[in-house]
Amino acid sequence: MNSLPIRQRILGVDFGRARIGIAVSDELGLLAHPVETIPAGGTAAKRIDEIAREKNVERVVIGLPRHMNGSMGEAAEEVLAFAEKLRKLLPCELVVWDERLTTSAANRALREGGQKTRNSRSFVDQVAAQMILQGYLDGLQSLRDRDFEQGAVQGD
Repeated sequence: MNSLPIRQRILGVDFGRARIGIAVSDELGLLAHPVETIPAGGTAAKRIDEIAREKNVERVVIGLPRHMNGSMGEAAEEVLAFAEKLRKLLPCELVVWDERLTTSAANRALREGGQKTRNSRSFVDQVAAQMILQGYLDGLQSLRDRDFEQGAVQGD
């Protein structure tokens, strides 16, 4: 019987000028779950480092907000600067991941779930982080599936 391997968790980060959403994967690396929203500012990187250590993560994924044409604007430059600051603190790998439209999708999902925008401000950043991380996890799973299929074909 096949069992799914337990992995170290991965942390997802949705960086914003006012708030930063945090999400974490399960031990199987299949599902992302919202964790908390922290205020952006002087201690944000330190708090993310604390969460990464508490959750014993192997990687932190921070969303990179590109324009629809793929170019980077001011917000993306801010994320990259924050990522460099964070990278110096973290005990693990940090990667940036394309996060186009995740905040919009998070707001839409919360509205469709019956949440009023005013009441969901603190939670929307966590949901955006969850969506960033879920996209990353799904991408990893697609690579694993492809590698498995190629190995099966070569092994025949």
